[in-house]
Amino acid sequence: MRVEKDSIGTVNIPDEAYYGIHSKRAQLNFPITDEKVHPLLLKSLLLVKIACAQANYGADNLSYKKYQAITTAAKQVYANFTDYQAEFIVPAIQGGAGTSTNMNVNEVVANRALELMGHAKGDYHFLHPNDDVNRGQSTNDVYPTGAHLALLKLNQTLITEIDQLVTLLSNLAVKHQKTLKLGRTQLEDAVPTTYGAAFSAYKNLFSRALQRIKQANEALFAIPLGGTAIGTGLTAVPQYITKVVPFLAKLTGLDLKQADNLPDAVQNTDCFLMTADAYKNLAVGLSKMSNDLRLLGSGPRAGLGELALPKVQAGSSIMPGKINPVIPEVINQIAFQVIGYNSTITMCSEAGQLELNAFEPVMFHDLFDAAQLLQKGIRTLSDRCLKDLKVNTKRCVQLTESSAEIATILAPKLGYVRATSLVKTALEQNTSIRALLKEQLKLSPAEIEKLLAPQTLLGSLNNIKKVQPTSSAL
Repeated sequence: MRVEKDSIGTVNIPDEAYYGIHSKRAQLNFPITDEKVHPLLLKSLLLVKIACAQANYGADNLSYKKYQAITTAAKQVYANFTDYQAEFIVPAIQGGAGTSTNMNVNEVVANRALELMGHAKGDYHFLHPNDDVNRGQSTNDVYPTGAHLALLKLNQTLITEIDQLVTLLSNLAVKHQKTLKLGRTQLEDAVPTTYGAAFSAYKNLFSRALQRIKQANEALFAIPLGGTAIGTGLTAVPQYITKVVPFLAKLTGLDLKQADNLPDAVQNTDCFLMTADAYKNLAVGLSKMSNDLRLLGSGPRAGLGELALPKVQAGSSIMPGKINPVIPEVINQIAFQVIGYNSTITMCSEAGQLELNAFEPVMFHDLFDAAQLLQKGIRTLSDRCLKDLKVNTKRCVQLTESSAEIATILAPKLGYVRATSLVKTALEQNTSIRALLKEQLKLSPAEIEKLLAPQTLLGSLNNIKKVQPTSSAL
């Protein structure tokens, strides 16, 4: 064991550990969850440390020897992250506004750098986690900057999945442009539509969700790095402040820029709330579509039965042959989780006080998890449900023909009251509008066929520009 000391006292640290006293105290202080800080956030912070060391060296604020040791160590940990992952011992949910996470990264980088310099771990008088690795920095500008980088990466994967979902829905819309179905409002029979129109509506819904994610991304490109503790840049030299973000942009290949107002960027978290809102909006849309899939696929004999969802697993431990809509069900649950996360993130953002928000740890935990849940959920929905989804056209025609609400087409000619009487008679006598047109209105078969033809029933939907197949929504 080695003994490390801070302002509170001493702690024994295993000799082989790259973490130090601050990381160990955090591990002991926050035995709340077994979940550790997200790897993407940790790897992003390693990139931040490299850029900061480059900027400090370029500003003559760090010796070449220390610069080389810090950047080499951080690059090694980044490139071989799985080998070092056990050294990041701080729980994801923590007090201290993320200080424990930043210190954990500082200590791991410092101790690996010390080894590269030929010194023992913990010999901090040669290279110090705070004075050298964290030079010109504060948790308050470094920690959120790491979250910006992590979210930009997560969002890119999510954008790809949404784009593919939009393409899939667009192709389904093209395939079923002429597949007539009965519309329903408030779960009651309504006028006819097509499955082409239904899938096109979903496509548009998720195209808008895609744009919201992209808009949220735009806000994430502005980072608070260089602001140090409260956005004033205290302890950082001017040349470092102007150079550190360009260094990080080059290192990551991202179009990063320093926030125009650093005090604002350090204390306010509305960019994260904007991202959470985009996630919530997407989740609500996914859940709504999943509700529709479950209803339209209900049955197979006593439900609507218009859709045949792929059979992916047995649905009951007691009822033989029962199949449940498990894929839409899991999407519903993902949506509930993401919506709950949005509430947490909203409260965190509101609870910030004065020059800093102390509640970013749980905010970032929920944002990262929401992004991954949505990405994996969309992939599962696409691969395990939508790709092999079938429309029961025979059932759709049967339900449309049997619905009394197709009498809506008669209202302009007969008037609302007389058309309503016709609907009432159809329901009372359990007969079709087609039969009543023949029996009561004495229309000829040709007249009835023309009146109830799909092109007539669909109204202005026939005049809407046909959905074109697409290979990309971007």
